[in-house]
Amino acid sequence: MKKVLLLAAIIPMLMLGAKEVKTAKSVIEIWVWGGPSQLETFDPKPNAPVEYNNGYKAIPSNVPGIEVSEMLPRLAKQADKYSIIRTMTHRHNGHETASYLMQTGREPGAGKVFPAIGALVAFYKGKDYHGDLPPYVILTKPKGRFAEEGFLGEKFKPLVTGGNPNAVRFSVDGITPPGNLTKEDINMQFEALEKFDSFGKKCNIPALKDFDSAGINAIRKMNGSAAKVFDLSLETPEMRDRYGRNEFGQACLAARRLVEAGVPYVTINAQGWDSHKKHFETMKKKTAEMDQAVAALLEDLAARGLLDTTIVWWSGEFGRTPKIQWEAPWNGGRNHYARCFSAIIAGGGFQGGKVIGVSDAVAGVPVSRPVAPQDLLGSILERCGIDPDSKFPEFTGVDASLLPKESKEGRLREIYPRSGKGVEK
Repeated sequence: MKKVLLLAAIIPMLMLGAKEVKTAKSVIEIWVWGGPSQLETFDPKPNAPVEYNNGYKAIPSNVPGIEVSEMLPRLAKQADKYSIIRTMTHRHNGHETASYLMQTGREPGAGKVFPAIGALVAFYKGKDYHGDLPPYVILTKPKGRFAEEGFLGEKFKPLVTGGNPNAVRFSVDGITPPGNLTKEDINMQFEALEKFDSFGKKCNIPALKDFDSAGINAIRKMNGSAAKVFDLSLETPEMRDRYGRNEFGQACLAARRLVEAGVPYVTINAQGWDSHKKHFETMKKKTAEMDQAVAALLEDLAARGLLDTTIVWWSGEFGRTPKIQWEAPWNGGRNHYARCFSAIIAGGGFQGGKVIGVSDAVAGVPVSRPVAPQDLLGSILERCGIDPDSKFPEFTGVDASLLPKESKEGRLREIYPRSGKGVEK
């Protein structure tokens, strides 16, 4: 009998390659707001005519055979941690419609607003999350394109931090004390309120009880672990320098702290990439900040043992036109381009050091393995242990699957864990 039990325990381990693959606990979405150029990031074309690449070169990464733009020297050294998707594709060149499609996997105009992937992960992962912060946090500004909670309702609306994580004090609305008030000042105000509130404590009016509970919750958030997550002064100066002393770099550091605290979904809305005019001047600044911060984030998560259970995905709503537009008024710009663009994905069990899809000689069309938005999003949900083909809960009144059916080419199974999807115990 003992031998039978022993075999029953060993066989599943052998089937999984003796290593159980855990589902992802958290997701960090780096939303490159405005649309990053594929040619100056993850799909460089050094052999293309100069009117396409402006003379910029590719550099080798730490994975043989994979090259990235010369603008990304630090991320080139981390390529073993992420996979590049070079053939993201859809047909919407407007910010609003493209953002909605890339966030929900659905074509706009269905008569209802479907929830973004962040709200979906927060809804399903939030059931096992018991932190003081909401399960969906955005650093630092909302996209503003649509209500990301969709028909799931206000409960799953993300906490948008506001503020500047690179400031002396990262002020987060509803979490850190407003203005120049200290924690002690806030506690004194609550104590004074407690002394004056003799009526609310003695009555059984539900609304007053709710008001009282809100005050207690506010004190807990301001004094507890929630506020500490956003206190970047608790990090060493060396660590803060490593991410970059700018708003985006410090947002990436805050994102690492949020997943350490167990927050299921974190979005960093990186602004300023809509480079219609003077594209290359913009790219030099933006890629330098992004290269430093994202490379530091991947390296830091890996060193802390968090990358295996944290998905990091980087994408915009589309890419940029392959041919540079030198004529006025663009003067060296690239415009919106959704037909072929790049994304990267790391962690959470996804294999690194891979390239999905091949674009043509100027990064203008997919030559092989096009990837639709619902394929990328569905892959993220699957690695989070969420079935993208399952139906929305009955309370929503929506009879539909979480995502549309995957495309003919399918989800990103070629970079799933070699031993299968796995289930976290």
